[in-house]
Amino acid sequence: MVSTALFVRLEAKAGKEEEVANFLKSGLALVQQEPATIAWFGIRLGPSTFGIFDAFPDEAGRQAHLSGKVAAALMAKAGELLSQPPSIEKVDVLAAKLADGNAEKAA
Repeated sequence: MVSTALFVRLEAKAGKEEEVANFLKSGLALVQQEPATIAWFGIRLGPSTFGIFDAFPDEAGRQAHLSGKVAAALMAKAGELLSQPPSIEKVDVLAAKLADGNAEKAA
């Protein structure tokens, strides 16, 4: 069951948009190693605006993710790729539908 999530908003520096997109695509491999990350999406909201939405069964799973490799990689690259610090929002999941758990990366 999913009860907690994160929504992270990322604003790319001018000229760094595709690097941010590629960073998000590469993050999938790291997240697949996190058993408590039930759902993870790297998303593009606009030409230079990106996001991450991920969901967890509980607060412990969310905290494990925040202390994990993807979060560390994001913070290490933030100054280089982003025009402002990531906006990280902790959210509660009220309802969810999850498929069989197969990870997919869009082209």
